[in-house]
Amino acid sequence: MAIYHLEAKVVSRGVGRSACAAAAYMSCSAIYNDYDGVQHDYTRKQGLVWQEVFLPEQAPKEWQDRAVLWNAVEETEKTKDSRLAREFVVALPIELGKDEWQSLVSDFIQEQFISDGMCADCAIHDTDGHNPHAHILLTVRPLDEHGKWQYKTEKEYLCVRDGEERGFTASEFKAAQTEGWEKQYPYYVDKKKKEYLPPSEAEARSLERADKHPKSTKFGRQNPITERWDSDEQLVLWRSAWADTVNRVLERSGIEERIDHRSHAERGLDEQPTVHEGVEARAMERKGFVSDRCELNRQIKADNALLRELKTAVRKLMQAVRNTVPAMARALEELRANMIIFQYSINRARTGKRKFSDWLKSAKEIYADYTETVKQLKERTKEKKELSAEKKATPVLKILRHRELTQRIATLTEEIEELRSEKARLLDSLSCKDDSEIGHFKKEVVDTEQVVKRLSVQEEKFTAELEKAFVEYTELKTQTESLDPVELFYARETIRNECEEAAESRIRTASKGNDFWGMTSARQTVDGKLDLYTEEQRVKKILWERTQNEREQSQQKKLEHREHEI
Repeated sequence: MAIYHLEAKVVSRGVGRSACAAAAYMSCSAIYNDYDGVQHDYTRKQGLVWQEVFLPEQAPKEWQDRAVLWNAVEETEKTKDSRLAREFVVALPIELGKDEWQSLVSDFIQEQFISDGMCADCAIHDTDGHNPHAHILLTVRPLDEHGKWQYKTEKEYLCVRDGEERGFTASEFKAAQTEGWEKQYPYYVDKKKKEYLPPSEAEARSLERADKHPKSTKFGRQNPITERWDSDEQLVLWRSAWADTVNRVLERSGIEERIDHRSHAERGLDEQPTVHEGVEARAMERKGFVSDRCELNRQIKADNALLRELKTAVRKLMQAVRNTVPAMARALEELRANMIIFQYSINRARTGKRKFSDWLKSAKEIYADYTETVKQLKERTKEKKELSAEKKATPVLKILRHRELTQRIATLTEEIEELRSEKARLLDSLSCKDDSEIGHFKKEVVDTEQVVKRLSVQEEKFTAELEKAFVEYTELKTQTESLDPVELFYARETIRNECEEAAESRIRTASKGNDFWGMTSARQTVDGKLDLYTEEQRVKKILWERTQNEREQSQQKKLEHREHEI
């Protein structure tokens, strides 16, 4: 079924990542990084379904080549901890086909990113047919109307005028200076103490300037566009937009499944009230929610009470029956009604058992994938740490070995990021926020296994009672051989609706709901077991034969009457 998963990450040099490496990895291609001289080759990687580069109108056309695009990004960012790109990993609905995935992702990128001036590089992966997802790599600098990179942050000088302090950028300061605003520089007040002062005041006091750097804000003034892109509010909007886009495509394709980007708390739920969500059932109940497992346990208790009631009723019925048509008709129909209740309870137990068994199978498969992913993540992380230590210890003159280590570390970094993304997706599928909730999931698996066992026992109990009721019904039918079958048939028809309504009322009381189709299915199964259709045909045949006999007798009497008159 369709699930909601959107993971937002930042590609930063500070954690050892490269925009060229990220682009090469997701597109399964080879890209040479001019910044550090490392060739990133992922041409052997499997699972690529589709890839494309999206550009706004003002972007240079040569950036359609992702190697050119991301090398331009690498060249622009100068510092060793620069933020190079923003990456989204989104889960794609398995209900859709490849063409629909492409259309879905393309629409989302065009509406949310390209229209806002970003460049986007996208690839769809599906390695095993069960985990289709898309990687979306986005530029973090806005472009001006000429296709040139704008600044992320701009230096902001703290200037003073008449005791008031205000920040100005370099371009703003030219106008502010004419209005009397002055920059502040560090001056020696005494041999050890420095103080930021405007030049006019420092000159009046004959103070010596400590250095040429004016006072400024710590991080500068952020570009308002990048500030918006980096905000939590914008991330919420993107998360919501992805859900809306997916749901729109699902609706257009005639698929009933829908996804929701909101957290449980935002939806008014502390936990999702189903076993599948992997939460503590009794804790949910204490908070006023309904747990599938607890609800089934309550249903089992109600069914047990109903079973005892029906068994007592059948015993009394068999003891009280008399060999008369009305009494026998009543006994047979009430016994049939009880059999319908037994069959309904069997069907319900089977449905519940199948539901929870399917969840167990799926959950165990996902957990196995999670365990393997965690194992691989630990191995890759350990290897990266060892190689990083080796690189640090390798002499600078061993250029070739340095390059080999750098490339392998970059490859491991991308693999680690991919594994982390996969682990996050698997945790989402298990309804766990992080690794610490895996223990709750394991307990939920154990509890669900117990529910399946109880449902199996319940099914066996009702099946045994159904078979006993069938034997008793057969015995009663044997006792009706001395009765008129036609009279008995119509006597049963007269009270059948009454008995069925009584059975339906009992089911509603026990299950606290109305299940028309469940009742209909149980009735059809029981009637097939009792072969009521054959019985009806037999009665119709008897009626036809009686009608034919009456006609023949009437004709014979007429013939005899004519002969007598002659």
